[in-house]
Amino acid sequence: MANTIYTALPTTIFTVMSGLAREMNAINLGQGFPDEPGPLAIRQAAAEAVINGNNQYPPMPGIPELREAVARHYARFQGLDLDWKSEITVTSGATEALACAFLALIEPGDEVVLFQPLYDAYLPMVRRAGGVPRLATLKPPYWRFDRAMLESVFSDRTRLVVLNNPLNPTATAFSEADLTLLAEYCVRHNAIAVCDEVWEQVVFGDTVHRPLMAFPGMRDRTVKIGSAGKMFALTGWKVGFLCASPPLTEVLAKAHQFLTFTTPPNLQTAVAWGLDNSADWFATMPGALAASRDRLARGLEREGFVVLPSQATYFLNIDLPASGVPDGDVAFSMRAVKEAGVAGIPVSAFYEADVVTSVLRLCFSKKDETLDEGVRRLAKARALYR
Repeated sequence: MANTIYTALPTTIFTVMSGLAREMNAINLGQGFPDEPGPLAIRQAAAEAVINGNNQYPPMPGIPELREAVARHYARFQGLDLDWKSEITVTSGATEALACAFLALIEPGDEVVLFQPLYDAYLPMVRRAGGVPRLATLKPPYWRFDRAMLESVFSDRTRLVVLNNPLNPTATAFSEADLTLLAEYCVRHNAIAVCDEVWEQVVFGDTVHRPLMAFPGMRDRTVKIGSAGKMFALTGWKVGFLCASPPLTEVLAKAHQFLTFTTPPNLQTAVAWGLDNSADWFATMPGALAASRDRLARGLEREGFVVLPSQATYFLNIDLPASGVPDGDVAFSMRAVKEAGVAGIPVSAFYEADVVTSVLRLCFSKKDETLDEGVRRLAKARALYR
């Protein structure tokens, strides 16, 4: 028999909506990937490395050049002092890094605090590792937790806390006050924080990403996860970073060696080069994405939609009831793709309980003409209710 955790899972909303988008020849503002191919110099570095570099097994923790570059990058951007030899492991994407953390750190029966809406891989992986999820529900428009919420989900059995910051799908970044409060609870309950920070470079305006690892008491109890795919808009590359204190890294690496063991060496070489030679990209990329966000937001607002704030990620959200849409997010997204030819993602798909059904997520990392046509088709979908 198959494992019931996986047999009970539905088809992911991304597969459903992307499939419908192809079937209906629709504009796809659902799944989060850019239209552009990513920085040319980094892609050329990968091509050069595959022709003239090593193509045999690289070291299990990652090539030294990349681990050193990761340490330098986080020192420059976030003020972290990481030892590349004992505190950094390269993984085949951030999802593998998450799997390493859950398999290495959860014993059956351990409670795991998670904040929903959440990345859909979290719950099945936590349960497969034997963890017991304790869900805190965040709601629009601010998507924040408070002391009472944390009191309700932390207990003497809390082993891990999973934090996605910046948070997909809400497109928000947690404040200094939020992170200080969460650190207090982690320390009080002797919990390890697994921090999915893949959007850390994709923040806009005055928003500043603060890693939970930098807060008092958190340096030795945090697993920090990053993603080259998100940093460089190369989402198919699947190169991730696991950063943690030496005792945590030792056990994380043992999980990693029996999952993917290693990651393609040419991609590691190219990412190492990119981290050290992409100051212009990191300076300009957020502004270019913010311009696309603003173009989509202004177009939607002209058509009568109410848009929630977007501080980070590739996404912004529509408040459907405030926009005059009487249906929930699933019904509206189905109508939009089938009758108006535009695909979005209902945010209710990112909840397991206490579901918020009033928000539609859209991806803005697209060409201007794609965004403009998406707005036109969403307006058509909204007009179907009149």
